[in-house]
Amino acid sequence: MKVTMIPGDGIGQEIAKSTMEVIDASGATIEWEVVEAGEAVYNKTGQLIPDEVFNSLETNKVGIKGPMTTPIGKGFRSANVALRKKYDLFANIRPVQSLGAIKSKFGPLDLVLFRENTEDLYAGVEEKISDDEMHSIKIITRHGSERIIRKAFDYAEKNNREHVTVVTKANIMKLTDGMFLDIAREIAKEYPTIPLKEVLVDNMAMQLVMDPAQFDVIVTQNLYGDILSDLMAGLVGGIGIIPGANIGNDLAIFEAVHGSAPDIAGKGLANPTALILSGCMMLDYINEGEAAELIRTALDEVLSHPDNFTSDLGGKTSLPEFTTILIEQIKKLKGRF
Repeated sequence: MKVTMIPGDGIGQEIAKSTMEVIDASGATIEWEVVEAGEAVYNKTGQLIPDEVFNSLETNKVGIKGPMTTPIGKGFRSANVALRKKYDLFANIRPVQSLGAIKSKFGPLDLVLFRENTEDLYAGVEEKISDDEMHSIKIITRHGSERIIRKAFDYAEKNNREHVTVVTKANIMKLTDGMFLDIAREIAKEYPTIPLKEVLVDNMAMQLVMDPAQFDVIVTQNLYGDILSDLMAGLVGGIGIIPGANIGNDLAIFEAVHGSAPDIAGKGLANPTALILSGCMMLDYINEGEAAELIRTALDEVLSHPDNFTSDLGGKTSLPEFTTILIEQIKKLKGRF
C-alpha cells in the first residue's frame, strides 16, 4: 500500500528516515511517497503545504508526518491545524502507555485520549473589538461532539475497555460544554456495558497526577484535549514516546506529537519512538496489525534496557544506533509473529 510520508521540520527528517526503516524491517507492505511541507518549505517557496502534499494525501488516503514548526504569536498558522481542517480529521487519538524501563511513579499505565480535532477555540475564529480587546470564539456543535464521543465508545467496546470519562467545564460554560456533556450522556445509553464517568477539566488535571490508573478511555474537546494529552505524556516519560492519530471518515494522518527541536536537528540525538509508534497506529489502521505488534514488542524490549535510552530519556544512545538496535530486535522476534 502507498503511504504519504511528510518528514516535516527540524528532527523530522531524521526520525522519518528511522521510522520508514523500522516499518520496512517489520515486513509491512508499504510503498513510501515522501513529500515536503512545513517551515523550511515555506521559507523557500512561500507555500506552507505545497499542492503535491495535498495531491499525495488525497490519492493515498493515509499519511504519516513528522513535527512541523509553528511560530508563536505571529507568522503563518499551524500546518497541522490546516491539514486537520481541510480533511475534517475530527478524531485526534493519543494512547498513553508505559514502555520498557522508562520510569513512572504510577506503575504501568494504559490510557487512551480522544480529542475532538476541528472545533472549539482551535477553530481559529477570532475578532478584534478594539486595540485593547480581542475575542476568540469557542465553537461546539452537536455533529462534532457526537462523532468524537461515539468514536471513543466504539473504541472502548471493540477493545474491551472498562469505561469512558468525558471531560468538560460544563459547570461554567453551560451552553457549549453543557451540550457536549449532554450528548455524552445520550450516547452512553447506547453502550450499557461501558460506564460513563464525568469529570471537570480542572479536577481531571489534578486526578491525573494523583491517580491516573483510575481512568481508561478519555474523551474531550479540542483545547482541553491538547493540554491533557501533554500532561498525560509526562506520566510515562514525556511526549518523545507518545504517538498520535488524526482520523476522518476517509483519510487519516498519523503524527508524532512533539515539536521539531531545531536545536538538536542533524545531530543524531533525537528519539524516534513517538513517530515509530505513530507508524504502528497507522499499520493497525491499514490492517497490518501483525507488523504493528511486532514493532511494539521489539520497542518495549529495546527500551527495557536503559543502555539503549536516547538523550531525552537520560541515555547516550544516538538516533542511528537506536534504529539499528531496534531493527535487530525486530529480526530476532520475527519468528514469533
